[in-house]
Amino acid sequence: MKLSPRDAGGYFARPDAGRTGILIYGVDAMRVALKRQQLIASLIGPEGEEEMRLSRIPASDLRKDPAALDAAVKSQGFFPGARVAFVEGATEATAKTLTAALADWQPGDAQIVVTAGSLNARSGLRKLFEAHKNAYAVGIYDDPPSRQEIEAELSKAGLSNIDSAAMQDIHGLARMLDPGDFRQTIEKLSLFKLGDATPVSSQDILACSPATIEAALDDVLNCVAEAKEDQIGPIMRTLGAQGIQAVGLCIGATRHFRVLHAAASDPAGAAAGIGRVRPPVFGPRRDRMSRQAQDWGLRKLEVALQMLTETDLTLRSTSRAPQMAVIERTLIRLAMLGKR
Repeated sequence: MKLSPRDAGGYFARPDAGRTGILIYGVDAMRVALKRQQLIASLIGPEGEEEMRLSRIPASDLRKDPAALDAAVKSQGFFPGARVAFVEGATEATAKTLTAALADWQPGDAQIVVTAGSLNARSGLRKLFEAHKNAYAVGIYDDPPSRQEIEAELSKAGLSNIDSAAMQDIHGLARMLDPGDFRQTIEKLSLFKLGDATPVSSQDILACSPATIEAALDDVLNCVAEAKEDQIGPIMRTLGAQGIQAVGLCIGATRHFRVLHAAASDPAGAAAGIGRVRPPVFGPRRDRMSRQAQDWGLRKLEVALQMLTETDLTLRSTSRAPQMAVIERTLIRLAMLGKR
């Protein structure tokens, strides 16, 4: 039977131990692995693997020893409780072995959990589980986690006292990060707040979020947006020493001013607009960019984007002008434009 992605979250948290098996497939191996881990943990509990109620079988081993799966499904251990026979990395070549195992399954046998990569609608492996009356097939797609899944991660980490702005930041992180990185960030946040009874704030989220931009690059862009042209030169020398390229600086500046432009264009105002940009902007940086968008206004931001586009074309042309000097001149001109 097919299990829809909408229902999969609830099923992985509270699976039916009487099912014959389940196929979990998808392009992103990390997302598939996380769902598989959650399902198996829910089926056999935290002590299941230590009690030898989990059998791991790489799909490649089934080609050499097809009977290994049947032995794992039928074998009885010393400890009571549900058992799982996990087949990792299944392909169409293992469909025949899995067909026999599903047909021979009886109540009380270990549940068969199978993971696979991307499978199209014509896949024999996928059809095997979708056509079975007591087994499930579920596709894991690159969709951001639902509110229910985010709340489950927070509850698991013991985080319940979260202010509204921080919760908005957490939802933004969930859309921006890979599932594994998001889970690690939540675990890091849990340790960060250990023994701290105050609500989780945007500053806490910012402190625990993965760094995506060099601090010096942020510094120079803020100097430009806040019309501090006298501070641009020293920071540019630091960036040059770090090996930052002029084209990369131009791309970063363009991205920054596009965010400001999107915020300034929002009918509800810059503060509302900055909350809608993707990827999201977090914590104090969000408030700072909101103020920058308000100070610049839509007209000057359009001029700024035009200047950056012209600079980008110059940097990518056959011009012999020193590239770092070209981008530094543009950034100073932008900072002076912000003063007008």
